[in-house]
Amino acid sequence: MTLSTWLHQRLPEVWLGRGPTAWALRPVACLYGVMVAIRRLGYRLGTSRAQRLPALVIVVGNVVAGGAGKTPMTMALVKHLMAQGLRVGVVSRGHGRHTTDTRAVDAHSAPQDVGDEPLLIRQSTGAPVWVGALRAEAGRQLLRAHPDVQVIICDDGLQHLALARDIEICVMDERGVGNGWLLPAGPLREAWPRQVDLLVHTGRSPVTGGFQAQRQLADHALTREGLPVPLASLKNQPIDAVAGLARPEAFFEMLRQKGLQLDQTLALPDHHDYRQWHAIGSGHPLLCTEKDAAKLWVHEPMALAVPLQMTPEAAFWPALDALVQKRLHT
Repeated sequence: MTLSTWLHQRLPEVWLGRGPTAWALRPVACLYGVMVAIRRLGYRLGTSRAQRLPALVIVVGNVVAGGAGKTPMTMALVKHLMAQGLRVGVVSRGHGRHTTDTRAVDAHSAPQDVGDEPLLIRQSTGAPVWVGALRAEAGRQLLRAHPDVQVIICDDGLQHLALARDIEICVMDERGVGNGWLLPAGPLREAWPRQVDLLVHTGRSPVTGGFQAQRQLADHALTREGLPVPLASLKNQPIDAVAGLARPEAFFEMLRQKGLQLDQTLALPDHHDYRQWHAIGSGHPLLCTEKDAAKLWVHEPMALAVPLQMTPEAAFWPALDALVQKRLHT
């Protein structure tokens, strides 16, 4: 087992409490906290400047390491705002890609060039998507190519202070803030509580306030050609499943809740590139996440991708719309 694999598996368990390992990492966490505070102070004092784009900027992120549902939330926001008649674009760092430039994402981009999540957003919503380490530059290039865009959503950019934002949305799952300590002693990327415009919980979080959202799998999977396959048709037979997520077991559990009988499961690190894929070889139907699909289909063209759907409670949308309208007209 490599060090990175051990950390991927062990640290989330450490972050649930304040045991000996967490305490041993506290000095490093304190140093990390000082660095975060100095960086934020630079933006407050003006020695570092956030770059503002000529569009409304909504940042979606979280304050803990690991997946909490940011990308499904981003896709839900894009679809909602487009249904309101707004022209929407998305920028992202493109985590896990092998390129370093700023570039557009199209429906046929290779995931290793643009990142699996930006590709999924582009394919799912049809909105223009650009990736770049500097989100402001990605936004500028997006606006040059699509000058009619009114709203830019930044997927996973809550701590990217170089991009000025009009609305901040923080997504939390059932972990809340874990043990409440900063990385690496705890899961926090920055101190909590902190002010955000909207807080969304995708599980029974111990953190109070905000809105609830239901995160669930669709009732169907998709073939490589985009054809739907009802999950009900896969019941009463052994199924294999693979997931390259921050929390792959959550995907497997949701499949079981759909009544599927999982035989073999393969949990891989988040944004796994599948270049060293070894087929499970059981002959059973193979399910994966939509995020993994483009990479896995190169090796397993018969695999089925199960979409993850995010549905915020009804009260969330009026709260969002009110903020959007207010910021668009100020």
